[in-house]
Amino acid sequence: MKRVLAPLILIAVLLGGWEMACRALAVPAYLLPAPSAIGSAFLANWPLLLGSAWATLSTALLALVIASLVACALALTVSLNSLLEDAIRPIAVTLQVTPLVAIAPLVTIWAGIEHPERAVIGLAAVVAFFPIFSGALTGLKAVDPDLARLFDLYGATPWQRLIRLRLPSAVPALLEGHKVAAGLAVIGAVVAEFVAGSGGAQGLAWRILEAYNRLQTAKVFAALVTLAVLGVVLHAAMEWIERRLLDTWRGR
Repeated sequence: MKRVLAPLILIAVLLGGWEMACRALAVPAYLLPAPSAIGSAFLANWPLLLGSAWATLSTALLALVIASLVACALALTVSLNSLLEDAIRPIAVTLQVTPLVAIAPLVTIWAGIEHPERAVIGLAAVVAFFPIFSGALTGLKAVDPDLARLFDLYGATPWQRLIRLRLPSAVPALLEGHKVAAGLAVIGAVVAEFVAGSGGAQGLAWRILEAYNRLQTAKVFAALVTLAVLGVVLHAAMEWIERRLLDTWRGR
C-alpha cells in the first residue's frame, strides 16, 4: 500500500499546488492551463485521444515486432561468426546514434509521401532495433564457461550448442532488450509522427501538433497525459511478461 499511496499522494500535492498557483497568479490558459482545465479538455476529447493513442500504440507494437525479427535474426547470424560481428556492430551503433530527425526525410521519401504510416513504422523500428540486437548478441555470447566445456566434453554439435546452451542463456538479456525497446518504440513512433507524419498518420503526435497550432494548450497537455499513461501501461505490461517468462525459464 505504501508503494502505491506514496506516488499518488505526491502527484495529488503537485497537482493541487499547480492548480492554486494558476488561479492565484491568473496565468493565461494558453500559457499554462490549470489541471482542472486539462481534465476538462481530456473529458471533452477522450474518444479522439484514445483513438490516437491506439494508433500510436499499434504503430509502436508493429515496429517492435519488425525490429525484433530483424534484430534477433541478425544477432543469431552474427554470433556464429566473429568476423561478421566486427563488420556489422559498428554499422548498428552508427544507426543507433544517428538522430531520428536526420534520417526521417529520407525514410519518408522511400516509403512514399502518400504513405506516411509506413515511414512512421520504419522509423520506430529503427529506434527499437539496437536494444534488441545488443541484448540478443550479448546473451548469446554470455555462456557459462563450465557448461561450454561440458558440451565440448560430450562432443556436442554446433546446432546442439546453439539450441541447448546459447539460446537458453540469452533469454534474460533478450527479454530486457525487448523491454527497453518497447519504450523506445513508443518514443520513436511519436518523434516519427512529428517529423514524417501528416494527417494520414493521426497518432498522439498529430493531436499535439493540431492543438498547438490552434493554441489549445489544455488539449496539448491532455494528449501528453494520454501519452504518458500509454507509456506507463506498456512498460508495466512488458515487465509483467518478463517476470512470467523468466519464472518459466527458471522452472518455477
